Amino acid sequence: MTTHDSTKDTETGQNLEKLEANLQRIEELSQRLVSAMGSGRKVPTSLQGPNPDLYVKAAGAYASEMMNNPAKMIESQVAFWGKSVKHYVEAQHLLAQGKLEAPADSAPRDRRFANEMWDTNPYFNFVKQQYLTNAEAIQQSVSEIDTLDAGEQRRLEYFSQQIIDMMSPTNFLATNPEALSLAAETDGESLVAGLENLVADLERNNGDLVVTLADKDAFQVGENLGTTPGQVVFRNRLFELIQYTPTTETVHETPLIIFPPWINKFYILDLKPQNSLIKWAVDQGHTVFIVSWVNPDASYRDTSMTDYVQDGFLTAFDYVKEICGVDQVNAVGYCIAGTTLSMTLALMAQRGDHSIKSATLFTTLTDFSDRGEVGVFLDDDFVNGIEQEVVESGILSSFYMSRTFSFLRSNDLIYGPAIKSYMLGKAPPAFDLLYWNGDGTNLPAVMAVEYLRGLCQGDKFATNGMKIAGTTVHLSEVNVPICAIACETDHIAAWKSSYRGVQKMGSRDKTFILSESGHIAGIVNPPTKNKYGHYNNVDLGLTPDDWHAAAEKHTGSWWPRWGEWLAGHSDAMVPAREPVADTELGDAPGTYVLN
Repeated sequence: MTTHDSTKDTETGQNLEKLEANLQRIEELSQRLVSAMGSGRKVPTSLQGPNPDLYVKAAGAYASEMMNNPAKMIESQVAFWGKSVKHYVEAQHLLAQGKLEAPADSAPRDRRFANEMWDTNPYFNFVKQQYLTNAEAIQQSVSEIDTLDAGEQRRLEYFSQQIIDMMSPTNFLATNPEALSLAAETDGESLVAGLENLVADLERNNGDLVVTLADKDAFQVGENLGTTPGQVVFRNRLFELIQYTPTTETVHETPLIIFPPWINKFYILDLKPQNSLIKWAVDQGHTVFIVSWVNPDASYRDTSMTDYVQDGFLTAFDYVKEICGVDQVNAVGYCIAGTTLSMTLALMAQRGDHSIKSATLFTTLTDFSDRGEVGVFLDDDFVNGIEQEVVESGILSSFYMSRTFSFLRSNDLIYGPAIKSYMLGKAPPAFDLLYWNGDGTNLPAVMAVEYLRGLCQGDKFATNGMKIAGTTVHLSEVNVPICAIACETDHIAAWKSSYRGVQKMGSRDKTFILSESGHIAGIVNPPTKNKYGHYNNVDLGLTPDDWHAAAEKHTGSWWPRWGEWLAGHSDAMVPAREPVADTELGDAPGTYVLN
């Protein structure tokens, strides 16, 4: 036996031992997996998918179309069969010639299939091509159903696409070349690491499968997130009010208060100094306050929209005015906080309260006549299920909120991260934005139902009026200067709906800015990055499409444009205001954000 043979035998033995150890580890992890899965919450059927009636109606419509127009159906089927057989024959022809390669591939680029083996390996290329052909056939069949109303058609197309995305060959080990190759290269260690990640996620979330998007050990709020210096200057059961330390010798007389959505935590606007909107506003010479909302538990079940208006917005305004010794403040509302800020402004107009000098709305819906992509989750089948869930639990758990928003971008926020973590065994990245995304909050039961029924479904604020604080408020009553920033690819607050809401406000001074990108990236878009551009057009009498077509496009962030607008509504400069330290309340970022 040669030295080479001996070395080879040793390596083989070591590999076998390694494989056996991995198999033993898999067996141990499998036991933990079964135990963890058994402890997960029982998700109501009504919150797992649309009412089956939608699919029954679609199937009936499809069957009717087959009977009434068989030629059309046969044409579609023949086209599908033709593509499938053609690709199979092309692949077989190359193999018959002894060429272990894929046929010509004209499929559009798709980052799910970025691994080169999807293009070069005949087996994986065939799987990919057939999946794309199947997907196209399903999409075409669904789009050609013309007996459903517009809402049902939109929902059918959306949930059909969810099924298509779920069945992608990238999501299964046997048809994922990257995962198989890595498993072979590592003697199964990548699969063991993936199983460890899966079990850890299940155990961390009490049996609920929630993919960890970011390294949870890489960040600590108050240490490397939410670090802009400041003080908590007020606290009640709904919020902490934070005042930030000035960085300029003088500041605008009119202070600025920011209301983030209580669906998430405020530090999205203060992730790190380089992209902190809070720090940027402080550096522009504003006295900046922000509301940090409490993360409610079941004891908040009866907390209503009125409570958020009175004990939240109006109370915060009073304290900021008192601290700064002024009669007026500028206010910012983000997402649902922008919606509620708008209702508060209408209420204040009725009361003759002129405390607000100007208001800025980030990705805010006030007109819900077109609810955009998120609207597929706002029909009675889902909302009835949510209402039943919150009546029983007292809150709408962050679990359901996070899952809903994740499914709006399922390839990016569910399947892609799951593949990397569970199939490839990779650790989640140290990504601050994804860390924040996984740090969700609950909603009080009464408030959640009021929002879903009265605003999302009823569109009452823009139509017949929304009942708040013992009165009925209407969108047309908003009369302060308004600057609204919407985002072009926003999945949650469609920009055209945001635009239509601003059109219906009674303000004479109205500015609308459209940022590129989505609900978060379009807002957290600092000038230093010069990443996403924006559009503006002073003519708000146009339709959304016409406004966009005539708008002027600008490179770079909208922050400086808003900064100029805000400075014009902030009065003269006065000596900087230092927050008064209170050892009982503590420093920014406070305590509510940690729960």
